[in-house]
Amino acid sequence: MTYLLYNPLANNSKGEQDARQWAADNGTACAFTSLLDIEDMKAFFDGLKEGDDVILTGGDGTMNRFANDVYGYEFKIPVYYVKCGSGNDFYRDNEKYAENGKIDLRPFLKNLPLVTVKGIQRRFVNGIGYGIDGETCRIGDIQRATSDKPVSYSKIAIRLLLGSYKLKKATVEVDGKVSRFENVWMASTMKGRFYGGGMMVAPAQDRFNEDGTVSVVTLYKKNRLVTLMRFPSLNKGEHVLKKDWVTVQTGRKVTVSFDQPCALQIDGDVIEDVLTYTVETGV
Repeated sequence: MTYLLYNPLANNSKGEQDARQWAADNGTACAFTSLLDIEDMKAFFDGLKEGDDVILTGGDGTMNRFANDVYGYEFKIPVYYVKCGSGNDFYRDNEKYAENGKIDLRPFLKNLPLVTVKGIQRRFVNGIGYGIDGETCRIGDIQRATSDKPVSYSKIAIRLLLGSYKLKKATVEVDGKVSRFENVWMASTMKGRFYGGGMMVAPAQDRFNEDGTVSVVTLYKKNRLVTLMRFPSLNKGEHVLKKDWVTVQTGRKVTVSFDQPCALQIDGDVIEDVLTYTVETGV
């Protein structure tokens, strides 16, 4: 039996529709189960038998929650992922591993970094956005909750770039080495290369690198116009070529602190009023 797990809230509440459409398009007979109906994910998998398989559909938020729910579990059956979200950065980062649109999830659910922020601990699969990217997600969540219109994250980011985002001072510690930055736009920590629906924040990051390191990307520049003009370069990962604008560090333990509270996003999920966060790998 093939079990298709869907998130009804994914892709602006089109998650079930997308999942059923994918199954119909691919001629896949399966039992549809809402993730919201599963109270204990590990117990759900314990109840499956040899010969079964599972397909998870949804976006990056779905992937994050699933990864945290099953972290440490030893799967005895295949578990696949199919993109059905709005951002799909996990799929974008790992499309080369896909067969017929499905990615075997089991290798990707191991050795995930742990972030600690405001007393919350969570694994993440793509990355942490802290700064203008976190603020963009925060404002997008407000717009989504108060309107049926599609959220334009690019428009939100442009408004923030043009003046409403207050530049921060940041202290970034990577494996004991401390760096300080002024006029900071963002200070993100990445397990994969992408977040934000296609922004290649850490183009050199390899989630399977032997050292188990993450990439810390700090973007800083007082001149708003220059930043506005350069910002599209993040979509192709070309921002890292501008050494007067970005610093990339790699390590296994990271602590980032701002001098003012700011929103932070973990695989798209927002935590507000954050002053500091810590990421650890290998724990």
